[in-house]
Amino acid sequence: MATTVAATIPAEWTLADLHERLGGIPLERIRLVPPLGTATEDDVLQSKRRFGRICELIDGVLVEKTTGWFESRLAVIIGHFIETFLDAHNLGVTAGADGPVRLLPGQVRIPDVCFISWERLPGRKAPRRPIPALAPDLAVEVLSKKNTAAEMRRKLHDYFTAGVRLVWYVDPRTQSARVYTAEDQCTEIGPDGSLCGGDVLPGFELPLAELFARAEGGEG
Repeated sequence: MATTVAATIPAEWTLADLHERLGGIPLERIRLVPPLGTATEDDVLQSKRRFGRICELIDGVLVEKTTGWFESRLAVIIGHFIETFLDAHNLGVTAGADGPVRLLPGQVRIPDVCFISWERLPGRKAPRRPIPALAPDLAVEVLSKKNTAAEMRRKLHDYFTAGVRLVWYVDPRTQSARVYTAEDQCTEIGPDGSLCGGDVLPGFELPLAELFARAEGGEG
């Protein structure tokens, strides 16, 4: 089991500096145990058992991932559509919100859904390590009201720094999405638009209207 020690917090920092670095997230999402700056990947793996929460690892700090029933349902449906697409196009594998990945040294993120192409998987096999060191080709985040804009900008930076090729931010409140092909290249998708796979999943298309209708229990 990997135990990567994250970068420690600079000695001159205050809690205000750390809070800003984490994107101004609600304080109740920042775990004080283990001590700030000392958390490891093992702590990520134990967080659900210890705290009843799924946590990411950011700069040696455990940060609770936002959760919600409807957000989870949206993520499951998105994963379902991608898996169905992969049945006909054997391009790689998917993982869900229990699948942490080490994007960068000391940085563990947990996309709500991710797709990894075979080219990024040695031997074309899904990884067995609890926290594999790899960057997905596609990372999907279903936004929650507890996510801050600064937090999502930091997460976007981490994704593209690590080599992620495509990021979808899906907003349940507006039934819209933002599609990123680079940290500074974003396309706004309205309720009548579709999530498209681009160069990552060529030919994949998921209308947002269909996604939300299915999620709400209607026909999709």
